[in-house]
Amino acid sequence: MPEKNRTYLVIDLKSFYASVECVERGLDPMTTNLVVADPTRSDKTICLAVSPSMKALGVKNRCRVFEIPRNIDYIMAPPRLQRYIDYSAEIYGIYLKYISKDDIYVYSIDECFLDVTDYLKLYNKTPREMGKFLMDEVRREVGVRATCGIGTNMYLAKVALDITAKHADDFIGELDEMSYRTKLWDHRPLTDFWRVGPGTARRLAKYGIYTMREIAEADEDLMFRVFGVDAELLIDHAWGEEPTTIADIKAYRPKSSSLSRGQVLMRDYKFDEGRLIAKEMMEGLSLELVAKNLVTESVTMMVGYSNKEDVEPARGTWAFDHPVNTEGVMVPAIAELYDRIVDPDIPVRRIMLDCNDIKEPPKERQMTLFDMGSGGSGEPGAPGSGSAKRSAQTEETEARDRDMQTAINQIKSRFGKNAMFKAMDLEEAATTLERNLQIGGHKSGDADPNSPTKVERKK
Repeated sequence: MPEKNRTYLVIDLKSFYASVECVERGLDPMTTNLVVADPTRSDKTICLAVSPSMKALGVKNRCRVFEIPRNIDYIMAPPRLQRYIDYSAEIYGIYLKYISKDDIYVYSIDECFLDVTDYLKLYNKTPREMGKFLMDEVRREVGVRATCGIGTNMYLAKVALDITAKHADDFIGELDEMSYRTKLWDHRPLTDFWRVGPGTARRLAKYGIYTMREIAEADEDLMFRVFGVDAELLIDHAWGEEPTTIADIKAYRPKSSSLSRGQVLMRDYKFDEGRLIAKEMMEGLSLELVAKNLVTESVTMMVGYSNKEDVEPARGTWAFDHPVNTEGVMVPAIAELYDRIVDPDIPVRRIMLDCNDIKEPPKERQMTLFDMGSGGSGEPGAPGSGSAKRSAQTEETEARDRDMQTAINQIKSRFGKNAMFKAMDLEEAATTLERNLQIGGHKSGDADPNSPTKVERKK
């Protein structure tokens, strides 16, 4: 159980992307109508952020451009993801001036949890004064406004941020277990609460449960029948309890891990074009595995078809006969898996690849009689799947491939991701060269990735 009487802050940067764009233009995000969206895409593109003044006019965050009322004049700022990362890093640096990294948990690019229990006496401040001080420091040094939630555990701090801070004059909300029950037990909708999604709310509604009070008072056997082990989290949160601490999060080590890459394509792709995308993605994952000195035992592929077709996505797994990370093995394997599981007559719209059970490579590998033979059945999802047509590469060949990929990674790191590429990346349907200029599927912007973290601003 966590120690009693701890104090957590969670600080959120208001309309972060839009605020950065306003700061860059010398404008006040509280009074400037601005949306962050890519003008080169259609009006169906999602706005990554809208400024607070746009929200005050009823424009919802993450809306689509065509949903913005035509009578509103606004600035459309193209997304610059690298710029936002630089600002986020600078703001994290502000927190580090006053709080140890061991007591900070970065929840997202614009949100951080801070355990300030041991700092209140040091700085002679109340929790509210500490939160306001950090918010003011961010605004003074960076120009971005923030909101703050304060709680006796991480859950209450997040709820204070999400529900109460936005209505406070000083943009600070504060909760403990008793005030949570007094103020928010009957609050609706349930989806306003952290970790309660629409699906959970719908399942609760089937049993006449619409508030945290009703969850707390519900029959526990019913809750566990409906939600399984997740019921424990729901019940704890209904009472305002949260046993996990920042120290617990930092000490957590997963039993297994994976590496993923996915794309939602900008149009319907033909069968051969989809295979090209899968190969590009597999090459990128292979380079990443080599760069991190990791290997994978299998790759899972999910291919979603056109939105016009009511068809279940194709899924399959290729298991290698030994842990690998070289594109000479992985790219042909994913191409063959694609050919086996994807319907050639239906256009492709989404592709997801997962490298499963990634780990550091074994120091030695025992060669077997089958290393120059074939793999397994090749059936999607089958253990040991491989191809009788494909000869397994020798250790020497794989070592040469790794050396080559290491050199490619070094060149890309120094001169940019597009400094070297395959001929297939020049095909009309290819996306690698364009995506190399993006972060999270959006334009990275004009910031130099090799520049210092400190953001230089125009006076």
